[in-house]
Amino acid sequence: MDFRIRHKRKLRILPTPDEGIRALETQVPRAEAFAGKMLAALRPGLQWLYRARRRVATASVGVLAIWIFLHVTFGANGMVVYRQKRTEYRNLQKEIQGLQQENSHYNERIKALQTDPASIEKEAREQLHYARPGEVVYVDPNPPNPQTPASATAQK
Repeated sequence: MDFRIRHKRKLRILPTPDEGIRALETQVPRAEAFAGKMLAALRPGLQWLYRARRRVATASVGVLAIWIFLHVTFGANGMVVYRQKRTEYRNLQKEIQGLQQENSHYNERIKALQTDPASIEKEAREQLHYARPGEVVYVDPNPPNPQTPASATAQK
């Protein structure tokens, strides 16, 4: 194995604390001059802002109030959306109530067909056209909902 150093590294000598303070002392006047120039440039705008602070605050509150009003009225959970959701909720509640009534009707019908001989006989007579001996069954030649057979040809 080769342990020789191929590249000479540059050594960096850190400044002593005294040198850092002296460097800072030389930079302070430049920083103060820059701050003075910036303050002089910003002074007219800052003075205007100080004189108009009440108007600026009033305008800011007005803009904030308008934004809040628009957000409450038309936002993602605003009054318009709330009313739409409330209407949808009422419609869904009516639909649920109708479906529950229909379900209870079907459950009663199922119980009747399982246990009541009269309802079983009635269903057999209606669907299967059963009749007791001596009875005559009349069938309507034109049922209310006739099912038309599907034709293989297209109609024009």
